[in-house]
Amino acid sequence: MSAYGFAHLRDRRPHPEILEYLERIQDTLDPFAGRFVIHGPPVEVVEGEWPGSMVLLEFPTLERARAWYRSPAYQEILHLRADHIDGDLLLIEGVGPDYDPRERAAKLRAQSRPR
Repeated sequence: MSAYGFAHLRDRRPHPEILEYLERIQDTLDPFAGRFVIHGPPVEVVEGEWPGSMVLLEFPTLERARAWYRSPAYQEILHLRADHIDGDLLLIEGVGPDYDPRERAAKLRAQSRPR
């Protein structure tokens, strides 16, 4: 099951270390088959507010995503971004190709019935 690293980056401050981070991050992703799906383009907000930008990484599994984040190679460069961009990073497992939100609704409905 694919997994994702989702980053909401706010308050970006240009700095030479950010450029170094960008130059080095792909080498940390490659051993874990990680790839960029979204990398910070302006977003079109159609509901609510979205301050900042978005990054979405894809990995083959949640275990690979966790291993990437904890890897010495990524930990070595993490400060290059974190020292200059405030944000949040989440690792989350995706849904499979057969996912049906109606099934989820049925399960939630069954859980909410009084017993």
